[in-house]
Amino acid sequence: MCETLTKMNNRMGYLLKAVRYLCRCSPGPRPSAPTSGRIVRSSRHRDHLENVNYRKLFLNTFPSLRGSPVQFLSQKADVFGTGDEVQQEKNSEAALSEQAPQSSLEMDKLDAQSFRAKAVQDQNEQFFNRLHKCACPSDVLDLASESAVSIKQFTNCLTTMWKLLRNMSEDQRRYEKRLIFEHPAFVRLCQQLLQHSRRMTRGDLVFSLHTVVNLGVPQNTLLVQTLLRVCQEKLNQLDNRCMSVLATTLARMDEDKNVSALQAGLQLLVEQRLPSIRDISILQNLMKCMGKDAPIFLKKKLEVNLSGGSFLLPQKHCFLVLHLFQLRLSLICIISCCSLQYRNIKLFSTVADYVNSVVSLLDKRQIILFLSAFESLGFQPSELMGVLAEKVTEDSEFLDLKSLLIVLRVYSRLNYIPRGQHHLFYETLHSCLNKYLPQISNAELLKAVYSLCILGYLPHRALDQLLKKDNFEELVSGDLYKEKRETMLHCVRTCMELDSPSFVKPAFVPTESFSSLVSVNLRKAREALLELLGDENMFRQNVQLPYEYHIDFEIWMDSDRKKVLPVTAADSHAEISVQRLAFLFVPPSAFCLGTTHPQGNLAMKKRHLSKLGYHVILVLNKKFQELTNESAIEFLKEKIYSENISPLSEVNLYDNN
Repeated sequence: MCETLTKMNNRMGYLLKAVRYLCRCSPGPRPSAPTSGRIVRSSRHRDHLENVNYRKLFLNTFPSLRGSPVQFLSQKADVFGTGDEVQQEKNSEAALSEQAPQSSLEMDKLDAQSFRAKAVQDQNEQFFNRLHKCACPSDVLDLASESAVSIKQFTNCLTTMWKLLRNMSEDQRRYEKRLIFEHPAFVRLCQQLLQHSRRMTRGDLVFSLHTVVNLGVPQNTLLVQTLLRVCQEKLNQLDNRCMSVLATTLARMDEDKNVSALQAGLQLLVEQRLPSIRDISILQNLMKCMGKDAPIFLKKKLEVNLSGGSFLLPQKHCFLVLHLFQLRLSLICIISCCSLQYRNIKLFSTVADYVNSVVSLLDKRQIILFLSAFESLGFQPSELMGVLAEKVTEDSEFLDLKSLLIVLRVYSRLNYIPRGQHHLFYETLHSCLNKYLPQISNAELLKAVYSLCILGYLPHRALDQLLKKDNFEELVSGDLYKEKRETMLHCVRTCMELDSPSFVKPAFVPTESFSSLVSVNLRKAREALLELLGDENMFRQNVQLPYEYHIDFEIWMDSDRKKVLPVTAADSHAEISVQRLAFLFVPPSAFCLGTTHPQGNLAMKKRHLSKLGYHVILVLNKKFQELTNESAIEFLKEKIYSENISPLSEVNLYDNN
């Protein structure tokens, strides 16, 4: 115990000597201040303390000098008296009493700021939740007029309007744009953009310009020109994504001074940042937007970067990128063939097989793009159509109105009916159509109903809306598409009657008219029938039936298909079961490309003639014309007397081969 006290006294002795030395070095009188203040001032006189071993002095922690007098630690030296200690405590209390009001004010100010920040955050969260629920641009403008206060909210309103418009059909988009420009809140929104354009973030700036241009605001307006000027000022602040969006926007605009200046600056910026662009989609977009008018050296740089791989990709994504490039080229190839009216079945089959092999890499909308391109060519990629049908049946939420109309058009024209699940597929498409009935235009509704009717499905709710008096009168009003719409409406009415479950096959169908005259393309067939049957009374030609259906040749036979009956003596066959054959000589364009699978209109006609009691025989007229006379007679003989036929009540419309 004594040794411990001795060591403590020795250490405190070193400490007291150091403190006395500091006091002697101080030029002024000793104030009654805390020890910490004295140590801070002593730092000015480091030259006097160079030989002091601070590690030795402060080797162990010592108690605070405010707690008790230093005299308690060592009786040999007296550092602070009792009076000095009392004075020190008074000074500390005075300092604390002066700081207390200031601290209280600062705390109140911090609390107020925190409360305001939380209120703004809650307001923003509530605003953006309501914005996310808007279903049309007019709802967005109503919300902006009620609640939008910050420039961030205004710019988000603008971009949301374009996102909603982008998913609409052409007619609906045109109608909504008119409502936007007539809405009073749109003027206020544009004024806010004009007023705060220089305070926008770079992302809000370029996306606002992109949206304003796509909405159709005239380029010569003050708003568009101001946004272009601000983009010039902030060009160096744009990141790669903003550069890509800006390049896309400028590609849609007409040439003027601001656009040209911005394009020139953007080219310089792209050239400067080209080695650092890592996102392949951005690089592709820059090539697409700037490739046409860009200088040759910049085109070469873009090409080298893209082909040489100056961007970084994880190794596992190289496979994906390669296939995405090939898929893009395949789609461009198919679209080009459609524009050039080039038909190559082997090429189309190869592309369809490749797309089907990597279909897992595609989303549903990309599959729809490929099917739409194939439909324009009249080519049926049955496997790919089966894959999309399964995806639609499993989850149809991805189908917006535009995609739904494309799917209906493709499947009806190419006459594809999924095996085993066609009814569920139709029900899914019908429920999607019902969802869009409040906002669909009459022209689009007619197209959707027409497509479903061609497939043999009657969408009753959509039919009720279509055939309302006002909607019907609008469709048949005079314009460029009046005749086409009247034809579609006639088809819909025919399907409503013949495809109805309550329709009963008639025992006899009266012919409205027939003629002995035939077209040049049917003379060979008429001569072959005369040679085969021996008399003109054994068949009819150019037969016009109810519902505006036409038959090239009609032949009556007994129930065993052994004997051809004269078609003029209808009463004499009243007690005999008569089978009626309907020959249709059709061009190659009535079939899917490279097959004998009938397209939608021909399949519908075959289905309806079957319900009227005819057995339909389809003949590819082009191939028939290439036959010799003897071969033509043998061909017709085989078709007429063939025993391998389907019953009249069963017409195989589900054969997709």
